[in-house]
Amino acid sequence: MPTRREVLTAGAATLASTALRPMSAQPRRTLRIAHLTDMHVQPERGAVEGFAKSLEEAQKHGPDLIFLGGDLIMDALGTDLARAKTQFDLLMDVVKANADVPVRYAIGNHDVWGWDDIAKWGSEPKFGKIYAQERLELARPYYSFEQGGWRMIVLDSTHRKAEGNGYTARLDDEQFGWLADELSSAPQDQPVLLMSHIPLFCACAFLDGDNEKSGNWQVPGAWMHIDFRRIKDLLLKHPNVKAALSGHIHLADRVDYLGVSYYCNGAVSGGWWGGKYQEFSNGYAIVDLFDDGSVTNNYFEFGWTPKP
Repeated sequence: MPTRREVLTAGAATLASTALRPMSAQPRRTLRIAHLTDMHVQPERGAVEGFAKSLEEAQKHGPDLIFLGGDLIMDALGTDLARAKTQFDLLMDVVKANADVPVRYAIGNHDVWGWDDIAKWGSEPKFGKIYAQERLELARPYYSFEQGGWRMIVLDSTHRKAEGNGYTARLDDEQFGWLADELSSAPQDQPVLLMSHIPLFCACAFLDGDNEKSGNWQVPGAWMHIDFRRIKDLLLKHPNVKAALSGHIHLADRVDYLGVSYYCNGAVSGGWWGGKYQEFSNGYAIVDLFDDGSVTNNYFEFGWTPKP
């Protein structure tokens, strides 16, 4: 029978062995993004003050990066260039005065100049996305960058229909090929975040209007990527794609599908600076990226009183 001293010695050795075992490593946050989308900046309705307020509130969370996810201005689709310039001037002035960390942009449908009157403006040199690219200093409307160990891929969702003045949410063949190359070139252990204005995939688009009135659910191709099946098939080949951020719908949701989390993050402007849109008020998201490829996305509403 062991003596009391031997029992105590054995117990101490066990405790020491346990203490020396490494604890399971906790994921380390490598990047915090403030995702603000659908600002719809304009001279009216207090939009300038509201956008400045959203930047102030979002930066209280200490982001490393601000992503402005499109529909930056109220509208350039159906305005002359002077009105588009006025709105972009206001947008850039607010960003310059209030953003304390780097800012990245996506181009939304309302940021595109002149598409609603192609006959009038279609031959102008700044027609379409050219003017927005100039103001946002983008060589092209889609691009990628790396930060915090992640690869971020910013997509261009908005493409003109072959006929008429409307648009469809999709990637053209050139951009799809570029996306495939980007994903192939990323190391398999490097997590990837996709960013777009229009959702690649979401649930809330079904409730953005009377989409069931025919007796069948019908979601317009301008509200969610019509080519998502092709995108989904591509993403299945790249399990390091972890999440996708979007806006456009002015509603907020999360859809988890085949290993990717799709976050539609509401609207800074709420109901276009007129109060709530359905159940959602003015808001933004704080997105945390971790070294193990995990993501958290938290949506915050901020108090805003509509202005006349």
